[in-house]
Amino acid sequence: MAAPTSPTWPVPQRTTNKVLFACWLAILAEGYDVGVLGAVLPALAEYREWGPLTPLQLGGLGSYALVGMLVGAMTIGTLSDRIGRKKMFLASVVIFTVTQLGAALAPTPEVFGLFRLLGGLGMGGIIPVAAALTIEYSAPKRRSFNYGLMYSGYSLGILVAALAAMILLPTLGWRWVVGLAALPVLLLPALAWIVPESLEYLMSKGRRAEAAALAGKLGIVPFHEGDWTQARPAGTGVRPVGWKESLGALFSRSYVRPTIFFWISLFCGMVLVYGLNTWLPAIMKKAGYDLGSSLTFLMIFSLASAIGGIVLGRAADIRGKKLILVVFYLLGGVGILLMMFPNNILVNYMFVALAGIGSISTSLVLTGWVAEYYPSHARATATGWALSFARIGAISGPLLGGWIGSMALPFQWNFVLFSIVALAAAAAVAFIPRVPAGDGPAAKAAGVAVSSTTTAS
Repeated sequence: MAAPTSPTWPVPQRTTNKVLFACWLAILAEGYDVGVLGAVLPALAEYREWGPLTPLQLGGLGSYALVGMLVGAMTIGTLSDRIGRKKMFLASVVIFTVTQLGAALAPTPEVFGLFRLLGGLGMGGIIPVAAALTIEYSAPKRRSFNYGLMYSGYSLGILVAALAAMILLPTLGWRWVVGLAALPVLLLPALAWIVPESLEYLMSKGRRAEAAALAGKLGIVPFHEGDWTQARPAGTGVRPVGWKESLGALFSRSYVRPTIFFWISLFCGMVLVYGLNTWLPAIMKKAGYDLGSSLTFLMIFSLASAIGGIVLGRAADIRGKKLILVVFYLLGGVGILLMMFPNNILVNYMFVALAGIGSISTSLVLTGWVAEYYPSHARATATGWALSFARIGAISGPLLGGWIGSMALPFQWNFVLFSIVALAAAAAVAFIPRVPAGDGPAAKAAGVAVSSTTTAS
């Protein structure tokens, strides 16, 4: 998005708040869908009608939705730029809620996995669309904060899943816990009323009259078209920037090293996020805790990460993203490793909170850094490709826990391997330059935008 031409940000705070709230609700529902499998996994492992599922089978069930998310992030994100962000926002919510009802009623684990896979399309699609809408309608000085606030819904969704499992599992069983994920579809009329179409999208399609009319309806006064037009790289004039130019920037001389290490660090971060989300209750149950206590660990993990995402986002703006990321990936790894010991339960609660901050919260800040790091014409491409590669890590996380279980290794190996992944994430971030090399064409195209957004990083 171009720098505002208006002396003050013209979007009324009430409009920003409505968009932020709607996106937060959608991400909250998505977080529930992601976290619910980890909450019910111990019950699925003992579900007699499906026979004893092996750890690898359980890990596979955890990865089906993530495969769908990999595809959904690319396809729905791309479609949102072609047919409208609002339409794909609503379509994503329908997909990932309705399919969870199918998973709840699944007669076999294969059908369960199929519905989780289909639901993953919507889960992956809602993330880039909600992020784009949040950033678009937020004042420039509050975009990072609003981004973190919006994404706190993800961690809170995992928390709600753990609470639902604690209440419903003992009496009604896992199907009711999964089936609750379909309820947000009832919010669709309200979301359709609250969420506006993207002004950036309308302007990109040349629908200037519609954009002006929508701006008037939203109270955006004055409406300057330049505020809603994407910046172009130097030398392209008014010619639209092609995908080859955007993709080429990622692997240019100035950006190839950051691209490699951004991808590695995000890959490791997603291994932590989805591996721990899926296996934490089961691991803690093996460590000797009862099911209720094991689910409490998941609750603390998600609550700490929700708060941590907002706090770390603010700290990164002040102290620099690179420093904060390296420190908290390391602290998260220490927290994960120390959970393997028979500590007092309150001490382990502290360690699991640190693990949540050092996995979900750090990965949130890292994603925001990717979006800021690259020149404006390549930011969406850079973020999309980085997150798509990171989805492979997300798929690998549940499988890693399943592999440890299938090898009949002591449960402590989970903590050892996940802490090594956190160490690798910190090392990869350490190799990311604070600013890209300035002697390549991509860096010159970025101009002031790069220097202004990354010098503090």
